[in-house]
Amino acid sequence: MLFALASVAVAPQHVHPERAYQISNITALAKTWKAAPHPRFAGEKPGASKSLLGVHGNWAAEIRDAVRMGEIEEYVPAPSFANAEVPTSFDSATNWPDCAKLIADIRDQSNCGCCWAFAGAEAASDRMCIATKGATILPLAAEDVCFNAGGIFSSGCNGGQISTPWSYIKRTGSVTGGNYGGTGPMGGGYCSAFSLPHCHHHGPVRDDPYPSEGAPGCPSERSPPGPKKCDSDASAGHTDFASDKYSYTGSTQTASGPTNIQKMIMEGGPVETAFTVYSDFEDYASGIYQHTTGSPVGGHAVKIVGWGEEGGVKYWKIANSWNPYWGEKGYFRIAHGEGGIDDQVVGSSASASWGKKSA
Repeated sequence: MLFALASVAVAPQHVHPERAYQISNITALAKTWKAAPHPRFAGEKPGASKSLLGVHGNWAAEIRDAVRMGEIEEYVPAPSFANAEVPTSFDSATNWPDCAKLIADIRDQSNCGCCWAFAGAEAASDRMCIATKGATILPLAAEDVCFNAGGIFSSGCNGGQISTPWSYIKRTGSVTGGNYGGTGPMGGGYCSAFSLPHCHHHGPVRDDPYPSEGAPGCPSERSPPGPKKCDSDASAGHTDFASDKYSYTGSTQTASGPTNIQKMIMEGGPVETAFTVYSDFEDYASGIYQHTTGSPVGGHAVKIVGWGEEGGVKYWKIANSWNPYWGEKGYFRIAHGEGGIDDQVVGSSASASWGKKSA
């Protein structure tokens, strides 16, 4: 489904000539997606989103190294999925209705390069719900993962690796926590909500009520200290930081290539991945993204929730962490193989056991 592209009030604002030229090229050349100027980037050259793209280095090579070291396993379908037919379209929220509200929770990383932690916390929350057959429907805290996971290559708003959330959650556990201010379908009352404010991100404003990145109310953020105790408004059952930790036992797995990734999702739920963002993605409004023009800006981590096909183009359905007003109600679609989106994904095994972390 393509969402109608609303007009964007950018007339009073100067559009950088290089961006205007880029958008005109996209409009002329792109067959599967639509572009529009965004007030946050309109006056800047293409590539202005770099500070938000928080995946360091070559994520696929890093994961393959972890496989060689025995830290992550290659996904092998269970016997019941080995010969299963992959459907033309699939959506995790539809396939697991008991977990649909959690799967559809679009979060907001604010003006912080913490995508690596958001995508991991979101996919882990979904997989925990699915593995427990809907018995544990709790959002794991991106706040905890982003600012406590640490490691040589993971440093909060300064970026990280997509394997780090999984090693942290497995080893230490993550407390519960949702969106800033308790917004979104999961509401508030959890141990550690994300502490940085909502922002409007790339793309047309439409009905997004949040301030644009860099505007008053959405400053460029530095990593706050990692939380050590639960928020003052945490509800009963989520007030003690040490006892609100959830983790899994079992393996962390990776898959590559459309068919293996599709089967990994069909078996256990959404997965975390990353892709190379080109500057034209800053202008994404709707449709199936395919790189059309512009240079690479950085790596961005996201959650794959499903797939489909439209007009002969096979695509992934992706949950982004730029709030539900961005793109296609917080999602975007991207063609298979685009930007390395299906080079290497990460997730807990479908057979992993989830629960509260024992002391």
